[in-house]
Amino acid sequence: MADLNGVKKSAILLLTLSQDEAAEILKRLPPEAVEEVSREIASLGEISLTTRKDVFSEYYNLALANSYLSEGGLEYAKTLLTKSLNEADAARVIKQVTQQVQTTPFSFLQKAESENLLTFIQDEHPQTIALILAHLPAQKASEILVGLPSQKQIEVVKRVANMEQTNPEVIKEVERGLEHRLSDIVSQTFEKAGGVENVAEMLNLADRSTEKGIMEGLEAEDPDLVEQIRRLMFVFEDILLVNDKGIQSVLKEVDNEELSLALKTASQELRDKIFKNMSERAAQLIQEDMQYMGPVRVTDVEAAQQKIVDIVRRLEDAGEIIIAGRGGEKEMVV
Repeated sequence: MADLNGVKKSAILLLTLSQDEAAEILKRLPPEAVEEVSREIASLGEISLTTRKDVFSEYYNLALANSYLSEGGLEYAKTLLTKSLNEADAARVIKQVTQQVQTTPFSFLQKAESENLLTFIQDEHPQTIALILAHLPAQKASEILVGLPSQKQIEVVKRVANMEQTNPEVIKEVERGLEHRLSDIVSQTFEKAGGVENVAEMLNLADRSTEKGIMEGLEAEDPDLVEQIRRLMFVFEDILLVNDKGIQSVLKEVDNEELSLALKTASQELRDKIFKNMSERAAQLIQEDMQYMGPVRVTDVEAAQQKIVDIVRRLEDAGEIIIAGRGGEKEMVV
């Protein structure tokens, strides 16, 4: 293990996973990282079971440490790691997560209360707020976004969506402005932050009225950006969040051939939810279609899924269905 660098460990981890799982991870990496890891995978010889287990163990311990870190901060993570791992493993993982925290932009804001943080930054320039939100967890960023005035929300979202690499000196300057109120400055490295995916995740966690106001404001200025955000905000598997009555409304607008194609790569949980909201005969026909369909192109499946997602979004906008966690429950009377 001492001779393995991060790229080689990543390659070993991906090789040990199933192809589908490895592909799911790779598609979330930046292109240069995919290229680097792919080269390493191609050059790997036979990997012993012991090495694979060691790599998995390290990955698990780091994931455990990060969950502790997000739950209670660095000191809390150190305490729990010391209790849950042997001395050598705990020391190694603590060293790694400490270095990680020290190189994460705005890490000192992670434990600040959203309400207090909003008070500190709400009068800042939209670009400054965007830089801060792009480096915060989506939940905290969403809470702050909701608290901003509507026009500033739109300005901030535009800037986060168009943000890519940021000079570490710029980040340091913003951190320096908050230092005396919140924490010490940390060293920075170039990294990708922001982007349309970041905006979509923030808005997914915001209440429905905030999301609608921001999207309507953006629509007039950049309809293409709005469409990109919408397609990322609600994906096919999120249909699990629609209640049974809503599922039935959606199914009325989907033909069997399209549904069979869309369900080809769906989770069993989602399939079960769809089938239980159909007649037994209709569900049987769909399952037979899927069974005898044979190989299909991924692009065709994704296109069918997107059509159904578009129907869900349209029905939600019309108030005909409710998506759990999107704020609609507040408008219901029991």
